[in-house]
Order: sequence, then structure tokens, then C-alpha cells
Amino acid sequence: MCWLPCASQAAEHPTARRGPHPTAGQGGMAAAAVTDLRPLDILSEVVPAGRLAHGMRVFQVQGVRGFQLATSQPHALGFPASRFFIHCDRFPEEFSIIVTLKVLSVPAKRNEYVFTLMAEESPSVLVGLRYAPDKLHFLFWSQEHAGGWQTCVTFPNVSLSDNQWHTLVLAVSGQSFSLTVDCSVPKDVVVETPFPASLSVKTASFYLGNRRRRKGVFTGLLRQLVLLPGADATPQICTAMNFKVATLSVPTVLQDVPMKISSNEVLKYPYETDTKVTLGSRPPCTKQEKAQFWFNASQRGLYLCNGSAWISMLEVKQQLDYVEEYQNLVTNSETMGVEVFTIPKVGLFAATANRYTPPGSAIYKWTDGKFVSYQNIPTYQAQSWKYFTIGKKIFLAVANFEQNDRGQEFSVIYKWSRRKEKFVTYQRITTHSARDWEAFVIEGEAFLAVVNHREGNNHNIDSVIYRWNPRTGLFEINQTIPTSGAYDWEFFTIGPYSFLAVANTFNGTSTKIYSHIYIWLSGSFQLFQSILTFGAADWEVFHIGDRVFLAVANSHSYDSGMPVPSNFYAINSSIYELNITAQMFVKFQDLLTYSALDWEFFSVGDDSFLVVANSFDGFTFSVNSIIYRWQGYEGFVAAHHLPTVGCRDWEAFHTAEGSYLLYSSAKEPLSKVLKLKTT
Repeated sequence: MCWLPCASQAAEHPTARRGPHPTAGQGGMAAAAVTDLRPLDILSEVVPAGRLAHGMRVFQVQGVRGFQLATSQPHALGFPASRFFIHCDRFPEEFSIIVTLKVLSVPAKRNEYVFTLMAEESPSVLVGLRYAPDKLHFLFWSQEHAGGWQTCVTFPNVSLSDNQWHTLVLAVSGQSFSLTVDCSVPKDVVVETPFPASLSVKTASFYLGNRRRRKGVFTGLLRQLVLLPGADATPQICTAMNFKVATLSVPTVLQDVPMKISSNEVLKYPYETDTKVTLGSRPPCTKQEKAQFWFNASQRGLYLCNGSAWISMLEVKQQLDYVEEYQNLVTNSETMGVEVFTIPKVGLFAATANRYTPPGSAIYKWTDGKFVSYQNIPTYQAQSWKYFTIGKKIFLAVANFEQNDRGQEFSVIYKWSRRKEKFVTYQRITTHSARDWEAFVIEGEAFLAVVNHREGNNHNIDSVIYRWNPRTGLFEINQTIPTSGAYDWEFFTIGPYSFLAVANTFNGTSTKIYSHIYIWLSGSFQLFQSILTFGAADWEVFHIGDRVFLAVANSHSYDSGMPVPSNFYAINSSIYELNITAQMFVKFQDLLTYSALDWEFFSVGDDSFLVVANSFDGFTFSVNSIIYRWQGYEGFVAAHHLPTVGCRDWEAFHTAEGSYLLYSSAKEPLSKVLKLKTT
């Protein structure tokens, strides 16, 4: 709730404007006359010529610098508004406020001020921005419309306390207020009281991170705070790839230190950092170690933890020389899919989705450089596993294709028991010939999507997206999506947008059907693009530099109404690239495959690779799978041919000893671990 008194309650409004237009009305013209529409950098005014105010520190987190503010002398973090408003003492009627910040955990019922504009003779806030847990409040004083009461505009469901940098753009125009967080879909709010057309700032001062007293001081980090009169700043901000730290104007003290420093030169702007470097064997890389470094002395490599994996920052670059057979992994039966995952402080595991019950499917643990049997789990023609976490909870979901012994058809979510050090049954979900699970998080909420392949002989059925309910601790149906003999979900994000692609395989008469890409908008997935596929069995999304690719594995071409082709299974699989201008994926390259069932992207040093699971060439299941190397302008070029038998799935993984590929065979009870030999 807003701090009282507030003149009106803000309400979501579907017709709210998305902020002021650069040429809007007389207010915009007045602002132009006063400020010439130039960005007004509030942070730079607090540190003129790089001189930090008393109690300010420059702190670097995740490679980005920001100001940390002290609470002892809030007056020291202010300056007269007359520095900005030289020719006129009126605040702009239409404007944007751009903020880049990193919020620490804010206790419930506590408010922290990002900035305020206050008249010297009054304790009231003329203009201000305040953050509370999961809310953002914009305050302003409107003598003419609100009878001297302060107006509070509230933006709910703004969660910033995730230990990440965020960039906010607040656009104001009359009764319309629009907030954009990290260039995502704007939150539009309309209130009864418009922002005043004539707000006097005579004798007023800006205060950074406070409202002229110690209580409510901003405890996080501030990198950017800019007032842009007369224009919506969103188009200017939302152009860079790294939306969270997009820059309009940042003080010099927070910008990068020059790369070359003469021997007798001292750094002009000293700063602190929470970074530390760990020596020795590979340490764990979790959210707790994020932004920490590890130096591998034996390989002369420096690595940065991104919260889940160590990313190479400086090392002698490796190149893939050849691939050698490393381990024959005897499985319970033929294996339809495999999932490799790491449980923090426990180890590396591989879960195989085995065809027959009994003996069910198996989990293997990497021990002394090999996978060894760890746990058996009853499954029913398991097709795939999916490992995911929610907070500190660790889960493993299996997609069962057939009914159990009692005629029940369901897939199962297992939870890791720290006490037993085993996976135990957690939740059963009714499915229909399930092929795949996909787990993902959107706006802080956890989801789990299942692919339903068919029900009886009907392939045109709904697949289901479940949402995690933190109150019940269960997954509940959130949305259903029509699919046709579907095989695979693939979730991915591009900037602030979330996507979910489904591989449709068969509609009952043909494998020549459209697979679909959906985009998350207004709380649900909506159709974004349809792509013609041929028995699609898998989507694989990957990035090379700033480019985004999406590869489909086409398994076979069959149409009951068309002449029989010479070979159902020798068919092109395609790689698509995101075209930013067209806002769609366009075909980049076709590769001849043989009943392709899976793609896996991986990197070695600076090189990028795709390996395809070729399963059947029309005559035999003993067919080579192929590793393709990224060759830039030439696209992907075949580099290594790997003998496989009924290859169903590929997984790439890394250990302290090196890099590996694991493939599952759907035709024999033997999967193989291959080691990537580098030079």
C-alpha cells in the first residue's frame, strides 16, 4: 500500500497510453523550451567532476559499477533543481525517468526511495520514485487537481530483488503512466489525477536515494538515473542486446577504466568489488558463487561463474581434434532419451529413459571418471527425463509412454531427498503417451510443460503447461495447447521475451505438418510463428555471438494421399535464424539427415558444433551420426562421422577431466560415452 496520504488509487487500464510522445501537446513544447529535450543526468550532478559525496562508494558487481549510498548524511546527496531548470522553474509536463539499479532484499512493509524532488520549505515530496517489495510507487504533488494531496501511482508485481541489475523506464503523460522493466511488455496505469501541467520547482532540490532523512534510504546500487523531458525513452533504451544495463547517460566514475594505464598513473576512480578468485581444483558453481572467479593453474585458465557453470574468460584455447570411444554404458534396456545433470555438492548424474518395465529406468553417477549405476526407478516405456530446480528443491520428471500394470497412464515427478540421497516420488500427473517434459521460469514463476503424443489412435490432442503453486507445492494446469503427435518442447528467451516451440510429428494422415513457436504475452503463450516440418522430433535453440538459431530434427516424410517417396527417412533437417527486422525465424541452412531425432549444440574453445542423432536410413539402424562445425559464412560443415546404432538422443557434458558426448541407443541396451580429444 502507498504511504498516505494518496489522492487516488492507481488501476490497471487496458487503454492506457504507453507514455508521452516526443511531439505531444503544449506540455511537451514547454519542456522543450526549458531543457531542449536533453537527458538530465541526476547521478552526474551528485558527483560533479567525479568528486564523490561523503558516504558514497563505487561498487562493482557482475562486472557493472554502481553507487552505494550511506545513510548518515542524506542532505549531502542532493543538489538544487535550479542546476537543471535554468530558464524556467517548472517541471516538464511529459517526461521519462530512466533508472538502472540493483536492489537488495527489501524487508516487508519497508519502502526505499530511489530519488525525490522536495521543496525546501515543505516535508512533502513534489516528485519521487519509491521501491517496496514487489511494487514500485511514483509520487507527485498536484496542487490544482488533488487539492494539495500527494498522488501515488502504484505498479504491482515489480520484482527486482533477484540479485540482478535491472533497467526501468517510467514514461509520464497526463493521466497515463507506463513502466517498462528490462524492455519487457510495458505496464500501463491510468489514474484520475493527471501529472500537473505547472509544477513549480522554485527552491526545490533533488535528493538521491532518500527523502531528506535517514529513514527509507536506498540500500542497493544505483548506476543510472536520468530525467528525459518531453519523450518516451523506451525506443532509445531498448536497442542494446543487454537490456538490463542499457545506457542513456552514466557518470564517468561508473564507466569502464581505460585499458592502458601509464606506469606512473594511479586509477582516477577507485572502486570496490565483491569478486574473489579461487585456486585449486574446480569449485562448485551455483548462485552463491555467481560472479566469482576460478583460476585453473594447471591449464592456465581463468573462469567466471555465471550461476550454474564456469565460463572461460582467459585460457589456452582448445580445438577439437577427434572423438574417441570412452565408455560402453550397459543400460537396463533400449534407451529412448538421456538427461545429464549436476546436483550441487553431490555430483554429476545421467538418467536414462529405458524402454521396458521391468527393470525400469536407471540413474547413473559419475564416479572415478565413469558412470556407475546409482538408482533404479520403475517406468513405463519412458521416453525422456527432465531435471529442474525450484528454489532449493530438486526435481526429476519422467515422461511415460504406456500405462502401468493397473491400466493407469501417468508421468511422475520425483524429488531429491537429501536425507536418503535418492529421488523419491513427489507428484503423479495424468498424461497421454507422453514424450517430453520442459521446465522453465517466467517472471519468477516456475512452469512444467508436457508433450502428449496421442490418446489411443488420436494424435490431435492437447499438450499441457503446468504452473507451480507455491502454496500447495504442486504443479497445476495453467494452459493447454493443441498439438499433433508432438515429440518435443523447447523453451528459450530472447531479450525480455519468452518462447516455447513444439515439434509436431504426425496428424493421423501426414508428417508434413506445421510445428509452432509460441510467445508469452499477458500471462499465456500465444502463437508467434508456424514452420512446415516433416515428422519433427526435436527443436534445439542456440546462440553464436549475437545470432540466435533454431534447428529442427525432421524424422521422416509420409503422406497417405501422396505418392510413396524413394526413401521416407533421407530428408533435410533445417536450421533457422532469427531475423530481428522481420521478427521471425527464417531458414538459414538445410542438412541431409536420416530420420533425425535429436540435435545437440556444444562448444570447444572458440568453436561451435552441432551433433545430429541419425537413427535410420531406410535400410539399417547402423548409421553414422554427424558432428557439424560452425564455419561462419559457410554455415555448419560436417567434421566428424560417428558410428551409432538407432541413435535417439545426444547430451554434451563437461568434467574436470575434459569434455564428453553421451548418446542413447533405441535399438540396443548399450549407450556410449565419447570423449572429445583436443589440441
